[in-house]
Amino acid sequence: MTTIRRGIRADLPQVLALIQELAVYERAPHEVTNTLADMERDGFGPDPIFKFFVAEKAPQQIVGLALYYTAYSTWKGRMLFLEDLVVTEEVRGTGLGKLLFDAVVAEARATGANRMKWQVLEWNEPAIGFYKKIGANLDPEWFNGNLNAEQLQAYACAPAAEAAVNNA
Repeated sequence: MTTIRRGIRADLPQVLALIQELAVYERAPHEVTNTLADMERDGFGPDPIFKFFVAEKAPQQIVGLALYYTAYSTWKGRMLFLEDLVVTEEVRGTGLGKLLFDAVVAEARATGANRMKWQVLEWNEPAIGFYKKIGANLDPEWFNGNLNAEQLQAYACAPAAEAAVNNA
């Protein structure tokens, strides 16, 4: 029997393995630079910035993950962002993905979120089919922007912006 529960620090090695499995599925295994130490700091340090649910097939055998964080919309207020939803290949199609998604929806409701957002790759037909089946909005109008670590370091910030951060 598989259970859905909140993630704990001891889950992180298996969580990171699932993240790496997802990266292989998404054809970008070389893009994962996150480490166990980073995840311990960022999820369980003095200022946690993410939470997660796991699907546990047997004690200490994690087969699914839904990692999320609270974000803020200037138009809608509090929202939850589902960063990753992954179920290991051997149990895909068994309903665990929906259970994990349901847990994040329940968390969004419980925390007073006005919106829940996530991203899906345009070629990930199984995920797109799932999101369409549950009636989610898949918005083709927005582009995703980002700066990677090297670009962040190379970007020239205005001195006044740097001063605002350093004088905080």
